[in-house]
Amino acid sequence: MTITRHKKILALTAGATVFALTLAGCAGGDEDPADDPTTENTAGESTDSANAEPVELTIATFNTPGFSNSENENEYQYDLIEEYMELNPHVTITYNRAAESGDARENFFTKLGPGGLADVEMVEVDWMPEVMQYSDLLADLSSPDVEGRWIDFVEAGATDADGRLIGYGTDTGPQAVCYRASLFEAAGLPSSPDEVATLLDGDWANFFSVGDDYVAGSGGAAFFDSAAGVWQGMVNQLDQAYEDEATGEIIALENPEVKALYDQLTAASETQSSHFGQWSEDWFAGLSNGAYATMLCPPWMLGVIEGNAVDTTDWNVANVYPNGGGNWGGSWLTVPANGANVEEATKLAAWLTAPEQMAKAFANAGTYPSQVAAYEDPAVTGAVNEYFNSAPIGEIFAERAVAVVPSPYKGEYYFQVNDAINNALTRVEEGTDDPAASWDKAVADIEAIS
Repeated sequence: MTITRHKKILALTAGATVFALTLAGCAGGDEDPADDPTTENTAGESTDSANAEPVELTIATFNTPGFSNSENENEYQYDLIEEYMELNPHVTITYNRAAESGDARENFFTKLGPGGLADVEMVEVDWMPEVMQYSDLLADLSSPDVEGRWIDFVEAGATDADGRLIGYGTDTGPQAVCYRASLFEAAGLPSSPDEVATLLDGDWANFFSVGDDYVAGSGGAAFFDSAAGVWQGMVNQLDQAYEDEATGEIIALENPEVKALYDQLTAASETQSSHFGQWSEDWFAGLSNGAYATMLCPPWMLGVIEGNAVDTTDWNVANVYPNGGGNWGGSWLTVPANGANVEEATKLAAWLTAPEQMAKAFANAGTYPSQVAAYEDPAVTGAVNEYFNSAPIGEIFAERAVAVVPSPYKGEYYFQVNDAINNALTRVEEGTDDPAASWDKAVADIEAIS
């Protein structure tokens, strides 16, 4: 087995709607499962595995999807890649993980046509609309065996105009707020999870008002981790942020809400942000050295924090989110149609995204499942995270999921427009431009997109 190891636990993702937490049965045919060579037996092993020809598969992901111990310097409870190979001894898997979603996106679109992608490729929600333009280059993964597996918007997000399912959903990301209790106490603010939830309950203006109080009480310390992290939380609560759903045209520069949020955030970030670029060395160090007190926190972020602040003991999770609810996360496993092992790759993608495996991934890395059956799994509903001071994360994120508002329409230009605005925020954070000048550059970048 080949494993690509990284010293840092990295992440990035977004998009959602209200979850219908009802169990949906999977449709099936009349055939005897024992007659189907793709059917897993009760042990999870393919019935033809013992006599199958050896096959080598590659899977490429990003973030911390909770699949393998290679994602984390501290071992996960379950290594799903190892488990699959044990159940299917004819399969050898090479697992590669990109530093973050943007790196994976660049690789994906560079190699999608010419070839050279992994047998299984993870795709993130913000660039899935772009992927849909080339859905014919991906295998149709539709099967009666997976019908009804996912919450509606996850399956719809991977279904092309011809009704082909080109991705199997992994996680989704209802958000709460993670915070350092000791830093809140030192600033004279309430610090228990219930108290912090009450304190932060309200709109973004209230969130930044609490930030002002924190900065004053802490002697000028940063309240939140980065402007980019907060931006995704704000913009994902808009209806049509960057593109017109009816026409597909870019409307970001005509949408007054976008500029209003930019102005509100850059004004607050002057004193409240750590000014670290998200996923930078300083940002990672800030998880343990107290450089900031809060961060917007989807479930998968828990693994990022724990993996990079191993000896920090006061991180906790507040069951609250500014302006109601939000989602940051959502990915699919796709299978390039020109791959050498499409059938075996599809089996791997199907197994990894089954409710049982996604419940294990949740236990590993906090990646909240997108599979309806997983929401009745005690491993999900009763989950408690000891690192986060025994936070009842199963209960918290179930409630946060119900609070999620529909995220903005995301068309083929969403990723590029959002990247232009994030670059503007980064220039402000780094002090190379003031907010107005940086916005003017973003305008030029956005106007050049289409």
